[in-house]
Amino acid sequence: MAKKSTIQVEKVNEHIVSWLKDYATKARVNGFVIGISGGVDSAVTSTLCAQTGLTTLCIEMPIHQDPTQVNRGKEHIEQLKKRFPNVQNDVADLTSAFETFRNAVPGSENEAKLYLSLANTRARLRMTTLYYFAGIHGLLVAGTGNKVEDFGVGFYTKYGDGGVDLSPIADLMKSDVYALGRYLEIPMSIQHAAPTDGLFGDSRTDEQQLGASYDELEWAMLESENNNEAGNYSGRQREVFEIYKKLNTANQHKMVPIPVCIIPSDLKKI
Repeated sequence: MAKKSTIQVEKVNEHIVSWLKDYATKARVNGFVIGISGGVDSAVTSTLCAQTGLTTLCIEMPIHQDPTQVNRGKEHIEQLKKRFPNVQNDVADLTSAFETFRNAVPGSENEAKLYLSLANTRARLRMTTLYYFAGIHGLLVAGTGNKVEDFGVGFYTKYGDGGVDLSPIADLMKSDVYALGRYLEIPMSIQHAAPTDGLFGDSRTDEQQLGASYDELEWAMLESENNNEAGNYSGRQREVFEIYKKLNTANQHKMVPIPVCIIPSDLKKI
């Protein structure tokens, strides 16, 4: 089920950079701010933003972070600053802010829901922080979600890493992002690292959380778009397809517009 990227990396690179620059110019902003996680998505996104020549502010926002993730993020930022004079960076250690929040709210007897809610809180604190930097520097918050995460399985936090101004790589599959990462020569430590959302303060991978690899999920997403059903497959393929469909269904609330209760016109008149 492994999927090999077929994108024309050089032309895709140029297209995204042109799109970013045009959007920022029309929005009359100074550039972009990106949260750096030590993963391939944020590394590729920040490199694309840097290529615009506009201010590109890379923010590290550790919250009880695994040291390997922190080190990869720092390595990427240092490399990026050497390559592009328009790249700046800052650090906002949110560990104490997170602990203050956790101590201010009640706990729960449901440990699983409590654990997940606190993980999502980390993402939402980071979103708030990025918009703080965006506000004081006149920047746009650049999202780092890819297509399978944003529109396939909904593997992101609503109003957390899903709260952005624009999404440069959201039409690219994970395999495409890796292809761009190789072309952009992001650090090998990032290219070879297992993807992780870093929301639990440990080294658990996305695959461990999702139950399938990105290659498998990309396959399932394409099969689903072709209107295939689980009954068409057996063994691991069927298992992966069912994982994909379950996640896609459960996370539709992230992928569709916020529902608005429309008041009938006759009720608006006395």
